Order: sequence, then C-alpha cells, then structure tokens
Amino acid sequence: MDASIPDLLRLLVVPALGWAALRDVRTRRVPNDLWGPLVLLGGVLVLWEGLLALGTPNAFRPFAIRVAFSLLFVVPLAYAFWYVGGFGGADARAFMTLAVVYPTYPTYELLGYSLPAVETYLGVFSLTILTNTVLLGLAYPLALGVRNALGGEFSVVMFVGRRVPVLELTDTHGSLLETESGFTRDGLDLDALRMYLRWRGLTLDDLRENPGLRDPATLPDDPADPTDGAVVTDGSGDPWGAAAFLDDIEGSAYGTTPADLREGLDVVVDSEDVWVTPGVPFIVPLFVGLLLALTAGDVLFWTMDALGLVAGT
Repeated sequence: MDASIPDLLRLLVVPALGWAALRDVRTRRVPNDLWGPLVLLGGVLVLWEGLLALGTPNAFRPFAIRVAFSLLFVVPLAYAFWYVGGFGGADARAFMTLAVVYPTYPTYELLGYSLPAVETYLGVFSLTILTNTVLLGLAYPLALGVRNALGGEFSVVMFVGRRVPVLELTDTHGSLLETESGFTRDGLDLDALRMYLRWRGLTLDDLRENPGLRDPATLPDDPADPTDGAVVTDGSGDPWGAAAFLDDIEGSAYGTTPADLREGLDVVVDSEDVWVTPGVPFIVPLFVGLLLALTAGDVLFWTMDALGLVAGT
C-alpha cells in the first residue's frame, strides 16, 4: 500500500475503533483511556503534515483551513450532539478523536486503485466520516421496522424498539418503551433496573413471584453494591423502596427518578414481554462509516453527484 507515513500511521485508528465497536455491542461500555493516545497521535500527525505543507508551494493555506474546520466545527458539533443527548459520552469522544486524527483526506494506493474513491470539494475527511455514519444511523430504524414486520410485530414503536421477554431484560441493553398507561420515550433504563436488583440482592424472578417485595419494609438492612448496571459477559410512601435505593447509591442511575423506577418495576412484574428500545451502539456505524470513508469516500457526496445535485457536475 503506497501512502505517506502520516497516513499509514492513521490506520492505527481502524483496529482501535473496531475493538471499541465490539465492546460497545457487547457491554455498551468503552474505556475513556482509549481516546487519549489516539488524540495525541492525531496531534503529532497534524503538526508533521503542517510542517510539510509549509515547505510546499500553495499547500499550507488549504491544509490549515481543513484542519481548522475539522477542529472548530466537527469537534464542537460532536460535543453539541452529546450535550442534547444525541450521543453517549463514548460516541462524542470517538467523533472528536477522529476529527483530530483525520482532518484532511488521506491518500492510499492499493492494487492500482486510489483510495478513498470519492473526495468532496471541501476535503475535510472527518466530515465525510460523520456524514457516512449519519446515513448508516438513519438506516437502523428502517432495518428494525422491517425486522419487526417480518416477525409480525406491529406497533407505533416498531421502528425504535423490539419486543423482549421480561426474563431476558437482565441481559438486554436499552430502556423500556412501556409504562402501565402506554408507550413512552423515557422508560426505565435497563442498567438502572440491574443496579436496583443487585442493590436488593434479588432477581427478576423474585420480584415477579413475590408481590410483597413491593413493600419497602422488605428492603435489605445491608444493601449490596449496585455496580454500574452493566451486563456481565423506607416508608409506605415509597413503593419498591425506589427513593431509598436512589438515595443510597452514589451518583445517578442514568437519570432515573423514583417515579421512573416504580413505574418500570410495575411493568416488568406484570408483563410477560415488553417493548424495549435497544438504542444504537453508535460507535458501530461510526466504525463502518470510517471504513466506507477510507475506501469508497463520501457516500452522500457520491449520491448527490450521481443525481446531478452537485454544482459543476
């Protein structure tokens, strides 16, 4: 593969992001320590290429503009998506990292082909990765809807969720889409459910078979460690002891309120199966978007160009 040394070094991001995507699928947890070394690598490569551009006629200005766009637009955009709840923390860090590592288009020669195949006029590679990822993310609800339709599951939430047997919830990622009164977009986070069960030292079977556990008088005197709720590879006015649980743990159970927890518990003890939104492990489409960007290039730009929607074509 013919490429500059900086572009070859950038390929170190591919296996790192692939590992992060696999972790995201299995556990919805990605270590924060992953991103620091990659950001450092990206910063060194940007400085390296900046020095090379300074010694090349008419090269530094377009290089500097693309780097500035990637750092001053894509990075804040990723942060904004995280701030409004569109991304998880790991998703935002991954996007920010790629904005530092890939501000400009790399160039590779493989088997006589020049990659990426399609380059945009702007030439900001991190933006290409972002658009590819968004397109893949938009396809996910359609795939989910088709899957539900083929299984005969029709519902107003069929494009954002799937039906799951209640007893499988302890090994399922996502959040409930149901309350006792209908559907909701803000149902109980299943990580919070696992935290509650571990805190009480109970299983879902225990809750379903013993309705008396709704009484907060049955709370343990010495609650167990609730952990962070990851899947493993006090008074009559507090049903289920929801408020007592949230008061006892350190930090937050993913924004869960006592009312959220009570309502979610009422649903899972009274139902055989429930609608759950799995959420999108967004690092997965990000990884695929990066692979597409490195090979095909910008899918959106290619599509618009093919339709004659790009000026000058």
